[in-house]
Amino acid sequence: MTGTAETTTTTPSTTSTPSAAPAAAPDTTDIRPLMASFPSGVSVVTALGPDSAPRGMTCSSLASVALDPATLVVCLRTAGPTLRAALDSGHFALNLLHEEARAVSDLFASGSTDRFAHAEWRLPLGAAGPHLTEAALAVADCTVVHAVEIGDHTAVFGRVTRVTHTDGRSPLLYGRRRYARWSAAASAPAPEARPAPARALPAPALAVPSPLEGEARVGS
Repeated sequence: MTGTAETTTTTPSTTSTPSAAPAAAPDTTDIRPLMASFPSGVSVVTALGPDSAPRGMTCSSLASVALDPATLVVCLRTAGPTLRAALDSGHFALNLLHEEARAVSDLFASGSTDRFAHAEWRLPLGAAGPHLTEAALAVADCTVVHAVEIGDHTAVFGRVTRVTHTDGRSPLLYGRRRYARWSAAASAPAPEARPAPARALPAPALAVPSPLEGEARVGS
């Protein structure tokens, strides 16, 4: 059988390559004014570096994560030596400051390189990091179980292995860029209770006279 050859003509494509999308602008949202409106307690997170030198920084970004197993999270500056010490050693101590320890909070928030020379501390047997004995009302020793780097801070999750209460002092508070005392806030008089508005009585039903016997009623 003799066949006829089929010829196919290909048309050159005229589709152009799309240009690259412009780079997204960096996020410049400043959440500090927002978080300043959320008062919190104040802590100092401490750890031991590889040279056994103490490291520590003031931290108000912390929260409990779970009760069983007891776990909390602290947010530490990614470029700071305290984070490096906590991750390298696998441990850190969370020192919750009492309301007389404002100077210690300022010290560990400063750029001072000899912070521990100006604060009383000790390292009890089994401690995960230095305990600030004169400034803390409670200390939690923690083992690092997870860490997530998010920009300039790293969230460090710690399994709490021991909690030490030092005394019955009240906690130090911080919000709107200033300190406050828990004892002062707790002793403020409660706002006066306003009397509940009187309930409106229902309007009495109008008595409808019965039609007289033999009287025609509309619609009957």
